[in-house]
Amino acid sequence: MIAARIIIVLIFFAHATLAFAQEVQLKPQRVSAHCWFFQGESGVASLANKGYMSNAGFVVTNDGVVVFDALGTPALGQAMMAAIRKVTPLPIRRIVISHYHADHIYGLQALKATGAEIWAHVKAKAYFTSGVAEARLAQRRIDLAPWVDETTRVVPPDFWLNGDTDFRMGGLTFRLIYSGGAHSPEDMLMYVVEDRVLFAGDLIFAGRVPFVGNADSRGWLSAMEKILSLRPAPVVVIPGHGGASRDPGRDLSLTRDYLVFLRQAMGRAVRELETFDEAYAKTDWSRFRSLPAFEPANRINAYGTYLLMEQEELQSATKP
Repeated sequence: MIAARIIIVLIFFAHATLAFAQEVQLKPQRVSAHCWFFQGESGVASLANKGYMSNAGFVVTNDGVVVFDALGTPALGQAMMAAIRKVTPLPIRRIVISHYHADHIYGLQALKATGAEIWAHVKAKAYFTSGVAEARLAQRRIDLAPWVDETTRVVPPDFWLNGDTDFRMGGLTFRLIYSGGAHSPEDMLMYVVEDRVLFAGDLIFAGRVPFVGNADSRGWLSAMEKILSLRPAPVVVIPGHGGASRDPGRDLSLTRDYLVFLRQAMGRAVRELETFDEAYAKTDWSRFRSLPAFEPANRINAYGTYLLMEQEELQSATKP
């Protein structure tokens, strides 16, 4: 009798998990002959959007599929697989991860089950050794249950990149570009040369306030210049958040202008020995206040930038 009850409970949970996965359906947008992407909602991860607030993409070659990023829950990863299968029966061969932040990686465990190989920059190793992976997963299990639960795990790469890397697959050339450290220390971009499509990850946020946190904003600005210098220039840029851009020079401006504004405002405060609270209160944020994610992100961004500007000021003062 007890064994029978256990079997019934297991069957119930199996059906419940399947129902969750079936409830999430994704429709990719085609941006070129071979490239597609999934566009998450604006704002931060929540139960209302089921954790779907970031972008991911895929490229269909003659020999298989290359995926860029994996979205923020296992159910979303499963939904990506289902959507890709509607486009092509070819296998998913490689997954390139822009960076190891929660909203881009929790779909990996579903995608990895296809046998695909995961690539990421070697600096992402710190995510696994610093305790950040465990802490963020614990937080997401609370904030995004049942979409992130006790069965969710962080899947490490199969292959560590150490800088720019090119490869060819199925008649297409893929240029993997290391940012030098920007939104995260390990940010990678993927440029599909023949289609002139750039998957930029979180180096670009379109239509919402970027999440900066403790990012290296000076390195981030330099990385954006690297994007603009690509030859041939991209005709489509897929940001980590927001819609596809067909005018990269114009659409990079939101992220770039926001970073410059943060650095100027917090840099002035540091030089004038203001406290962070004083600096934040006197800064005119009206230019960005109406953007999605302003309330949950802006103060965190400003504080991280304030600390960064303190470090930069100290380094400048101690140089011989």
